[in-house]
Amino acid sequence: MSAAYVQKAYKDLQADASCKSMLKKFLTKEVVDQLKDKKTSLGATVKDCIQSGTENHDSNVGVYAADTESYTTFAALFDPIIDSYHKGFPPTAKHPTPTFGTEEQINAFVNLDPEGKFIVSTRIRVGRSLQGFPFNTLLEKDQYAEMEKRLKEAFNSFEGELKGTYYPLEGMDDATRKQLIEDHFLFQECDRFLKSAGGYHHFPTGRGIFHNPAKDFLIWVNEEDHLRIISMQMGGDLGQVYKRLVHGANKMESHPKVKFTRNERLGYLTFCPTNLGTTLRSSVHIKLPKTLETPEFNAIIDKYELQVRGTMGEHTETKGGLVDISNKRRLGLTEYDAVKAMYDGIKALIALEAKK
Repeated sequence: MSAAYVQKAYKDLQADASCKSMLKKFLTKEVVDQLKDKKTSLGATVKDCIQSGTENHDSNVGVYAADTESYTTFAALFDPIIDSYHKGFPPTAKHPTPTFGTEEQINAFVNLDPEGKFIVSTRIRVGRSLQGFPFNTLLEKDQYAEMEKRLKEAFNSFEGELKGTYYPLEGMDDATRKQLIEDHFLFQECDRFLKSAGGYHHFPTGRGIFHNPAKDFLIWVNEEDHLRIISMQMGGDLGQVYKRLVHGANKMESHPKVKFTRNERLGYLTFCPTNLGTTLRSSVHIKLPKTLETPEFNAIIDKYELQVRGTMGEHTETKGGLVDISNKRRLGLTEYDAVKAMYDGIKALIALEAKK
């Protein structure tokens, strides 16, 4: 059944002239023949990995890893997608050893906009997966619950600015739900690409949100990835946001019940192949009405390998010169290097806007 599904998916994708996904490009007949009967040790098939892109021909990528072994068992499909999306990461490439940087390097990240003229807010997040568990496609209800139990133990070990409260989605009361919506913290079953990939199996079991009282340190449990660790605040003090992120990520990884999945070639492994390696996205919401979309602006974006999008998320439009700008690269560089590129790029963009 799986082999027949994959063969039909190949034919349907190739027949759809409007489809521009990476799945269509790299799911060749040769790859289909090579992978259609393969399985990982947990039973994942290539069908599990391509369901989203098969059901949504308007996908950009169209594949999700069903488990960590999918990246190797189905490498004939994943490797060219990873190489293409990450702009040059061939099968021989290896992700560097993770490092958030030295204390001196981290302290060098100062407030990029102390007067508050340009940067509205700053946010950094990383994704993490727990060893011993597959990704959403294969996760059973009891596994979601077990992950949540382990993570709650880790949250209870937080002290100081990280200390906070965990809010499970299952059984959540209306008042808590309303507050989390107002804070823009709540996630729901609203992404059709994730849904097709099996991202909402057994929802809302095992899902929840942790945050501290200041609401500048947040962890999503089993949204897309097992964990999304987030540090954020208003203004442009990237150094403060980054220090909090590093503190929180290191604290989680040091807990005896929490071991993150990482391999030598691809770094930290997550559900989506676009979010491998550092899995780090460092971003600002910034006002650049004078220079947005000028040649000078675009040159800086290209030089520092940044990504520009609307402040309401991917595929949203920019409004009134307010944009979301982040590092584009996640794979093939360290966490520190990813943040440094974004920091230097934003610094250059502010200097450009200030001159106009």
